[in-house]
Amino acid sequence: MQTLVTRLPLAHRLVILGLLVLSALVILLPADTSGSKQSSELSELSEPYVPELLQIDTSFPAVTEVALLIEPEIEESAGPELVWHSITVQSGDALSNLFRRANVSQQTMLAILALGDSTRTLTRLFPGETLEFGLDETGQLQELRYAINRLESLLVYRDDEGRFRSEQQRRTVETRTEYAAATIQSSFWHAGLSAGLSNNQIMALASIFGWDIDFALDIRAGDSFTVLFERNYSEDEFIGYGSILAAQFSNQGRVIQAVRHSDGHYYKPDGTSMRQAFLRAPVEFTRISSNFNPRRQHPVTGRVAPHNGIDYVAPVGTPIMATGDGRVTASTYNNLNGNYVFIQHGNNIVTKYLHLSRRQVKVGDRVRQGQVIGRLGATGRVTGPHLHYEFVVNGVHRNPRTVQLPQAQALTGADKTNFIAKATEVLAELQNQQQQLLAAVP
Repeated sequence: MQTLVTRLPLAHRLVILGLLVLSALVILLPADTSGSKQSSELSELSEPYVPELLQIDTSFPAVTEVALLIEPEIEESAGPELVWHSITVQSGDALSNLFRRANVSQQTMLAILALGDSTRTLTRLFPGETLEFGLDETGQLQELRYAINRLESLLVYRDDEGRFRSEQQRRTVETRTEYAAATIQSSFWHAGLSAGLSNNQIMALASIFGWDIDFALDIRAGDSFTVLFERNYSEDEFIGYGSILAAQFSNQGRVIQAVRHSDGHYYKPDGTSMRQAFLRAPVEFTRISSNFNPRRQHPVTGRVAPHNGIDYVAPVGTPIMATGDGRVTASTYNNLNGNYVFIQHGNNIVTKYLHLSRRQVKVGDRVRQGQVIGRLGATGRVTGPHLHYEFVVNGVHRNPRTVQLPQAQALTGADKTNFIAKATEVLAELQNQQQQLLAAVP
């Protein structure tokens, strides 16, 4: 071969030498790591020449290098599935017991509590509630779930760096307005149940009208009521009752209407407060054993002696409430009254509470209407457990059941104007619902 080349003319030998040098360069190209610059230079070669170079030997690393420049599509993995343990709180359980039963370390529990206010609710669990622990294949806690209530839940989870994070999740709520009505036959309570009201709604209705109606003594067969109220739903699931928006009560011929204002209180259609300055009765009683009677014969001594108050019978320990705002002027014991409390109110009004089993206020305390001031008992000169309650105006005893009680503050100004407009609209809806109900009755 060498002899043949040397015999060729000089021009031919130069062409062969050039081809040999070019072949050497093509073989070295894949080993060069100059990257994009080299690719750019190759692309500038004539099109017929480029395929020839690539087809020299498909086993060259050049083909492999080109393939590696193409990034493959990577499917995201869903992550490891967790094993869930549902732990129900038992009476007497400590939080550490729940973590131990889920095979989660105390160090992990402390790390979660260290997140602060967001996880403090875990220290106030009640029997019957549930914690859900999500563990990975190594037994490490990855998620913790706790339903705080029907709307809110707590989620604790590990972030990408393995640190615990927490967030509160809340379901969206849809509020729907509904209507109920009933005529009382045997009792207000049974009528409320027959109308589809819950126990709490019946109690709320009694509270709204409680300053005008004595539900233990004033209710008669034939009385009636209508109610417009809210029901709350989440994802079409009923989750509880909202507020009573408006109500009407017909009692012994009197018609009383109440509408809820934006301040959460109830007012009559003209803006007068349903709430009065005093509760009609200071205790949830079962019966009255003795009414106000200035000429009553005393049950112990047998002598005629005024009974200047009302005796309410209820179980020992029943809470006794202050019937109005005021200041405690007496809180002590004697052989006649037993444990007793006197409260001074505005407008020269004093209320007195006798025969308590226990007093829960002291002289000088400021008390609010409805605040518990003691417990019903049978201390002092009595024949059985009861509360003796007196209402004194300007030093004169008045019948607590019939005395005209001062009203609470009424709405005024723009607040009153806005309320009256809203009340007119809501009461019209109440009347419309009542008419539809009557029309549907065959």
